[in-house]
Amino acid sequence: MDVFKTEVGNQILEVEIGKMAQLANGSCFVKLGDTSVLATVTMSDSVREGIDFFPLVVDFEEKLYSVGRIPGSFSRREGKPSEKAILISRLIDRSIRPLFPKDFRNDVSVVCTALSYSEESPIEIASLIGASIALSISDVPWNGPIASSLIGILDGSIAVNPSESDMDRSDLHLTVSSTLNKILMIEAGANQISDDKMFESVMVAHEQNKKIIEFIKSISSKVGLKKCEYSVPDERPEIKQDIEKSFTSDLESALYVSNKKERELKLNSIANEILNSMLEKYPDHESYIKSYIYEIEKSIVRRWLFDNDKRVDGRGMDQIRDLKAEVGLIPKVHGSALFSRGLTQVLSIATLAPLSDCQLIDGVGKIHNKYYMHHYNFPPYSVGESRPLRAPGRREIGHGALAERALRPVIPPTSEFPYSIRVVSEILSSNGSTSQGSVCGSTLALMDAGVPIAAPVAGISCGLITKGDSWKTFVDIQGIEDFFGDMDFKVAGTKTGITAIQVDVKIDGLLPEIVKEAFSVTHKARIKILDECMLKALSAPRSSVSENAPKILSYNIPVDKIRDVIGAGGKTVQKICADFDVSVDIEDDGRLFVSSKNIKNCEIALNQIKSIVKDVQIGDVVSGKITRIASFGVFAEIAPGKEGMCHISNLSDRRIERVTDVVSVGDIISFKVIDIDSRGRIDLRRISAISSFKD
Repeated sequence: MDVFKTEVGNQILEVEIGKMAQLANGSCFVKLGDTSVLATVTMSDSVREGIDFFPLVVDFEEKLYSVGRIPGSFSRREGKPSEKAILISRLIDRSIRPLFPKDFRNDVSVVCTALSYSEESPIEIASLIGASIALSISDVPWNGPIASSLIGILDGSIAVNPSESDMDRSDLHLTVSSTLNKILMIEAGANQISDDKMFESVMVAHEQNKKIIEFIKSISSKVGLKKCEYSVPDERPEIKQDIEKSFTSDLESALYVSNKKERELKLNSIANEILNSMLEKYPDHESYIKSYIYEIEKSIVRRWLFDNDKRVDGRGMDQIRDLKAEVGLIPKVHGSALFSRGLTQVLSIATLAPLSDCQLIDGVGKIHNKYYMHHYNFPPYSVGESRPLRAPGRREIGHGALAERALRPVIPPTSEFPYSIRVVSEILSSNGSTSQGSVCGSTLALMDAGVPIAAPVAGISCGLITKGDSWKTFVDIQGIEDFFGDMDFKVAGTKTGITAIQVDVKIDGLLPEIVKEAFSVTHKARIKILDECMLKALSAPRSSVSENAPKILSYNIPVDKIRDVIGAGGKTVQKICADFDVSVDIEDDGRLFVSSKNIKNCEIALNQIKSIVKDVQIGDVVSGKITRIASFGVFAEIAPGKEGMCHISNLSDRRIERVTDVVSVGDIISFKVIDIDSRGRIDLRRISAISSFKD
């Protein structure tokens, strides 16, 4: 076993090689502080028949033993991956995928298992570094290493790999993966950070990563295996040359069509024509012909972009497609908006609910409640396909999380707006950057629902085309440009600053100047989307929540009175909820929320609660419901769970023989509190009788 150590931020990074998982192609046990991860990589011995893509699978496994807990499921074991596990898997995938050889086709599986977790050390950084080390020391062909760092901004200063508690108060949550010279992956959530501050933070991460990369290189030089030889698909250049000679002009004509559906119909038609023609000359070479058609289409689009600043729909490089937005179009829901950018169309629906409808997050890390949720759906009809609906996949979960991250900084705190909020983005039509379309649509849906967001958020994506050391960026990429281009640089933000970033690349990384230009390009674009589309549809949040949404009243009660409101076995609060058709939520700090579709019900129920928590004083006038009758007087409930007794002599201004002569069970009567004894027992006098008696 070999052990290697270095310092990362203010913590020790320790790597053990050769102790665990020795049958994997590469494995390492990584400890960052008290957080530890087992990272493994395995590779198939041969290529599956018919594979024309690189089959990489990346999994991050959350194990609750890592935080000393037993899973809460019925089977008491981990089930499907949590959202956090899926997002970390995507972080790793997007960081390592660009550095595999383009013609590599063997199955590769990367698994990072969380063995222990400390809030002081970010688990995603330990996993990313572990995956890089496992790949670097293995015989799997890979052009690494890479390194990753987590960046926060604490009290205005940039911090490297801060603890989870520090990140809770950070204005930035930025993860950057890079090689020695280039940026590979950026993922960020931010509290309206300026472009310049964001770029500075990315560069700080890059400098930190360089130190880790040198450390990984030293490990690989000592224990790394020689990279294996792999089979490269045979080439038939004569087939490609024949297609180029005979059909390039036809493909160019089919590609240069602004409407996606028309373009695809023309491309399918010419592709079938090419296939039939070439099969006559090259029988049994269908896979080669299809592959070369794809390559020629790609080269045409890239050549147009780079050499002529020409896009398939005729737009300029900095031109955004036609923008449209509409709000309040769906009846009965709490808020709705339809946002379109060209053929990308998103319908977002906002739902408001009591705080008790929040989502409980129970995984590796802190157990906490999530009061703002964003979900993204990508049905097959959005891309014109006919196939069965399936549960949300990793892409849908990732895009929903990105939109949620973009909007979270502007969502009001529950202390100011005591609602659980869910937004669902239904992708109706997809032609590029639907995740950013969902940011725009969801902003409008929240405003339509009356959520007092701090500022409207818009999102847009920047593309990249490279040739050698030269490069060009272009804004608002559509599907074919995403497919054939080199970068998808998504940025969401307000007019003040950035709230979220997600960057995917298909090349070996981005130079710092590309990153800086992408920030500039997307900044201008999102301001235009806000001013020329979104704010014209709805300039500010509605002044009140939708009439279809529940109404909520808040009140603070003393912590020592919480159990009085709840009552034995919850009977008191349950009775209030049943009597007045309301929901009551009580926080541990004494914050109390009463919700109902009828605001009057909220007011009456809250008055009942106030009567419970208020200490009754001698001389108070109260209303009470007669609950029991005795020969000597009556007992009245003057507040839920609080009872007083009125003697027969205090029930009337005249002498009565029987209590039932003046009251019955169920009557609601006004009383005055005339005494409270040392045991807290309350004596009452009927208020109508007070004028005839001296206190």
